[in-house]
Amino acid sequence: MAPVKVLVVGVGNMGVSHAKAYQKLDGFELVGLMSRTIEAKKDKLPEELRGVPLFQDFDQALKATQPDAVSINTYPNSHADYAIRAMDAGAHVFMEKPIATTLADAQRVVAKAKETRRKLVLGYILRVHPAWAKFVEIGQTLGKPLVMRMNLNQQSSGEAWPWHKALMESLTPIVDCGVHYVDVMCQLTRAKPVRVHGIGAKLSNETKVQNYGHLHVQFDDGSVGWYEAGWGPMMSEVAYFVKDIVGPKGSASIAYKPQDGQNEAKADKLSDSADIDQHTKTNAIKLHHAELDADNRFKRPDEWISTEDEPNHQELCDREQAWFLKTIVEDIDLTESMDDAVNSLKIVLAAQQSIDEKRAVDL
Repeated sequence: MAPVKVLVVGVGNMGVSHAKAYQKLDGFELVGLMSRTIEAKKDKLPEELRGVPLFQDFDQALKATQPDAVSINTYPNSHADYAIRAMDAGAHVFMEKPIATTLADAQRVVAKAKETRRKLVLGYILRVHPAWAKFVEIGQTLGKPLVMRMNLNQQSSGEAWPWHKALMESLTPIVDCGVHYVDVMCQLTRAKPVRVHGIGAKLSNETKVQNYGHLHVQFDDGSVGWYEAGWGPMMSEVAYFVKDIVGPKGSASIAYKPQDGQNEAKADKLSDSADIDQHTKTNAIKLHHAELDADNRFKRPDEWISTEDEPNHQELCDREQAWFLKTIVEDIDLTESMDDAVNSLKIVLAAQQSIDEKRAVDL
């Protein structure tokens, strides 16, 4: 079949990474790059994207390129509008998370995808990461209920701080980043979320919203999870990366495996907190078995499952776009993944509502 013509909207970190993926993958033809600030960004584009037609207006780009697919990588408050206009123009949509900034808009986008029979793939990058898939697989063997503990705080400075402040024009950190990790919790439990509680704090005069937040979510199978996210130059680099699953049968943790002779407590950290290329890195999964013998000693030692041979950030973007192409070519039913995207957004928005209204929210 003819290549899928794709228009990339937004040329920041993720937009450029996805554009590179379309350039290298057989089956795609990159027909345009669109950004409302394209004039300021065109000279900073990587060499492999030079020569691609550039557009500053979305409707003009749609008309000129007649794309089969549109890749949306803009700030979250424009996601729903761009997606609906793209699908009305007959294009399939890949969209960076979150699907929207309100639950009503998220439901509107999914309804449009079903109405137009267009594919809608969300950029939940952890879903294409083999180590994270293994983490979820292991977590599902630990029994029920599960206790899930996750955070990703970022000590942002340099270019990262203006970028984070721009993101916070649309959403707080626990909403923007939280959908990734709440989605993991939902995959682990496959249970219904029933109650959410959030707390937040505004640690900077440079932001309109709280740049720190913490949410708790309860599921109808008894499982519970928390997620924490803070952005800014004041954030601590200590314990900023926690990914834990605990169940009756033991626990699984994404951790840094100590080198020979190295004390585990003094092992190197996984990555720098503000380095976007490192946020998906795992290094190893530590699996702990809870079963005791007659003397209340552990029957089995802890296991280290290596994940060192894992894709980097660009390779993960390549995998996301290969999946997007597969859904189009093979006409794959995406109902479940679209519903999951709405569900994870519903939870983090409920957490923000809890913060704003100073009360727990029942779902």
